[in-house]
Amino acid sequence: MSIEITLDVMLALRKVKSKDLAAQIGITEQNLSLLKQGKVKGFRLATLEAICEALDCQPGDLLKYQPTVKDSDA
Repeated sequence: MSIEITLDVMLALRKVKSKDLAAQIGITEQNLSLLKQGKVKGFRLATLEAICEALDCQPGDLLKYQPTVKDSDA
């Protein structure tokens, strides 16, 4: 996937545990873990908003675009 989720970095910078963030924004620790690992295809903007509010950050602090290299480009 071309979008990398850098939630783990922001959690470390803010010194917040995944368990605490999950409880604060109202999702399960398992769903937060899947999100951190980039194993979800999408998530609600309301969830992104809640994460940004809880961690005092911007969406761009949590998402990074990494273009994929196509076989013809290599």
